[in-house]
Amino acid sequence: MTSVPVTSAPDLTLRGDAFYGSSPVFQNADLHVPAGQWTCLLGGSGVGKSTVLNLFAGLASGVTFRGTCAASDGPLAGRVALMAQDDLLLPWRDVAANVGLGASLRGHAPDHARILRVLERVGLADKATAKPAQLSGGQRQRVALARTLIEDRPIVLLDEPFSALDARTRAQMQDLAAELLHGRTVLLVTHDPAEAARLGHVITLMTAGGLSTVAPPAGPVPRPFDAPDVLRVQATLLTLLREDSSCDQPTY
Repeated sequence: MTSVPVTSAPDLTLRGDAFYGSSPVFQNADLHVPAGQWTCLLGGSGVGKSTVLNLFAGLASGVTFRGTCAASDGPLAGRVALMAQDDLLLPWRDVAANVGLGASLRGHAPDHARILRVLERVGLADKATAKPAQLSGGQRQRVALARTLIEDRPIVLLDEPFSALDARTRAQMQDLAAELLHGRTVLLVTHDPAEAARLGHVITLMTAGGLSTVAPPAGPVPRPFDAPDVLRVQATLLTLLREDSSCDQPTY
């Protein structure tokens, strides 16, 4: 399998404050997401990671944001694909119809030949007519990845998409996503230090004290999970998370 060439993947920036009612979600945030790379936004529950993702996706309803949230080369609208933690497959639609859901919702006829090509790339061409209940957890997440890929957006937002999978399947999905999303601007929200150490070109830690960066391990992504540098960065991130006092706050 090879990745889709993307020629217009931009930088992303978010600067400002977010509030849920009168309660601050985060303040004085200054986040940079480099073009064509994986940025891992790591932190405990309640620090505002999902709010950041939803602001880029245009889905942060109920949150008041004061600041700027933008791509370096123009509007965000129409250029973003989101892959959530839950696969969100519709149980009454088969795999091919779930992959083509975006086109259907926009009132367009799904491109069945293209759907089959994308399913082949994620190793599920033989499951095109299966219903979600007939699939394993890893297969369902591959369908969700195919649905993300077929949108062919230069900006891809991932909201802990592999956290519900077992360790072996999670590593396989990380490898597959890194391959197929190569060249896109990817922002991955995660609470897993091991995932951030494997996948991040940039690793940004979000805590009650704000945003900070941690130098990533050497080497291209996805990095070997047992490489000494990966294990070292994983341990550093875990230590920083354990020291964070924000983990008991409500999740936004």
